Amino acid sequence: MPERKSMTKTNVSPVAAVAIERGFTTKDFTALRAFVQRIAPAIIARTYYDPDEDAHAATPAAMERHLNGMLDSLVQLAMAHGSSALATHLRASIKQHGRPLLTAVTFRMVTEAAQLAAATPHADHPISAWLRPRIARRLKGEGIVTLGELVAFCNRRGASWWRSIPRIGRGRARAIVSWLRKHQAKLQVTVEIDVDSEERDGVPLVADELVEVVPEYYADRGPLGTLPRLRLAPLERLSVPHALSGAEGENRSSAFCYIQANHDLDAVRAYLNRYRDQPKTLRAYTKELERFLLWSVVLRGKALSDLKVDDCEAYKDFLKKPDPRFVGDRFVRHSPRWRPFAASKSTATADGSAALLPGSQRYAVRLLRSAFAWLVDVRYLAGNPWVAVNDPPIVRRANSMKIDRALPAELWRKLRDELDARCADPLASQWRVLRAPVLLMGDSGLRREEAASARREDLKPSVYGTLDRPVWELTIVGKGRRERTVPVSLATLSALRAHWQDRSRTFDVSFGEESPGERDSPVPAGPLLAPIIIPWTDASSRRHRQASVVNAGVPVVMTETGYTADGLNRFIGRMTTTLVETMDSLDLEERMRLGQVNAHAFRHTFGTQSVADDVPVDVVQKVLGHVSLQTTTIYVQAEKQRVLEEVARYYAGVAARKTAT
Repeated sequence: MPERKSMTKTNVSPVAAVAIERGFTTKDFTALRAFVQRIAPAIIARTYYDPDEDAHAATPAAMERHLNGMLDSLVQLAMAHGSSALATHLRASIKQHGRPLLTAVTFRMVTEAAQLAAATPHADHPISAWLRPRIARRLKGEGIVTLGELVAFCNRRGASWWRSIPRIGRGRARAIVSWLRKHQAKLQVTVEIDVDSEERDGVPLVADELVEVVPEYYADRGPLGTLPRLRLAPLERLSVPHALSGAEGENRSSAFCYIQANHDLDAVRAYLNRYRDQPKTLRAYTKELERFLLWSVVLRGKALSDLKVDDCEAYKDFLKKPDPRFVGDRFVRHSPRWRPFAASKSTATADGSAALLPGSQRYAVRLLRSAFAWLVDVRYLAGNPWVAVNDPPIVRRANSMKIDRALPAELWRKLRDELDARCADPLASQWRVLRAPVLLMGDSGLRREEAASARREDLKPSVYGTLDRPVWELTIVGKGRRERTVPVSLATLSALRAHWQDRSRTFDVSFGEESPGERDSPVPAGPLLAPIIIPWTDASSRRHRQASVVNAGVPVVMTETGYTADGLNRFIGRMTTTLVETMDSLDLEERMRLGQVNAHAFRHTFGTQSVADDVPVDVVQKVLGHVSLQTTTIYVQAEKQRVLEEVARYYAGVAARKTAT
């Protein structure tokens, strides 16, 4: 169908507008087929076109005129370029009826003969020219306007790209991807292999395929004058040629090896297996070791167990300016677009590489030295070349913690009051979900990981409380696997009770009638914080609703899974953004301050506010779980800075009043 709608959008080039204007799109052929099958023009207009963008779909009469015009154009092309039998049939129909009367079969013959009128899709064409209005509107809600942007969105999200778009299910998503693949040569873009692959447990099956990486000099060559394209993969999908596997490495120990490792990949995985119960540590160590392993094989052309001191020095220089081919946007690990280094605006250089900060370079070198030392200890390697490599120099910061996001006392009070007011609505369960972690972190100084992992069975009344002043305490395992106990405020308890009521869970312990000291039921168990609204996807159901099945397959006990640390942080960020936009009591500066808040800011708020209220620093240290008292004194310095700023503002006001008089 010719694109007769206005092409005034700035994101559609004049060339694209002309290309669509001269031809028929897939949507036009579908609409014409419906017209031939006697579907009413009004139904065709609202099904295939958007009246806001297509003037010919504004009224049924305009739609009918437009369809008849397109049909006449197709018939003329078919008579000129089709078979003689088809042309004779069409002329006879026109002579007898005044216009061609087509059946489904003759319409297909006409469209096949009139392929000269078919438009070619281009990456800068608007999606509304090729997709139905309802689908186009939903995609535009995600900021997708052109076909090129649609392909980029699919590639960025992978197989589950459609999950964030309302009412775009798996079947419709596959139909869209199938059409994009069919025309990707004309679009001059590529839909990646994992976008439309089958999934198991929410992960594309392509993620199970091993990827063999090869040295740079064996890699596929790009256009003349460009660097070879590198094949890279994360550690869990990595495969290395035997010659570079380290099976016969020069640095392999001849003594009895304590681990079952036939090559370097086995050895690295054995080292990482030590941290299987520490997810954050495991993630950080995996990142550094797979970067080093990929650099060693792909760019250095050596096995890990062949590296010497000069190789380690070369990698230390590489960290200052990684190869641009090792750098990319953030993608899931099973995506073909995954790269070892994530591009960052703050560290990107002019040539597209991502220079690591000096502290990150130092961390990488120290981690690799420690990993190699362990490989020597277990007799996999004969020696550790990293012991002869100096740490990258860094400038030690006086204040390494970003406590500037801590909320001032007045803004903290306003936030609490606003949350209490919104939580008073019986239907405002999401606000009660927000209030619970905000108070838990803001009144007890928890990290987001600690708040996400906190359990009800670890929360109990303290023996040091009284009837007049009850005290509750929560035992958590924090940073460095160190256990500590923190006080919990009555306001936090009230927020947690309301949150548990929304989850239809019993928060308090019930006691027997004869003796209040004898418990009638055990302490309730479960995560203190858990989502109320859970997406209806297989992955979400598997994570958050796990049934303990007994009695001939009947689910009896439902166990909850709480937030992940990242999930809790995203939820708090999303809800605070809504607060910034809707709170009436905030001035401009407070809106900007609240807009910068993340989950960790509430922990810093506790640190600064408790110090400001003269809570002893050693007490604040124990609540926050700092190993060093020096770390806690940063909050004292922050309070001093706030005092000086307030007094400076007072001095400025005095000077202004004096000048005015």
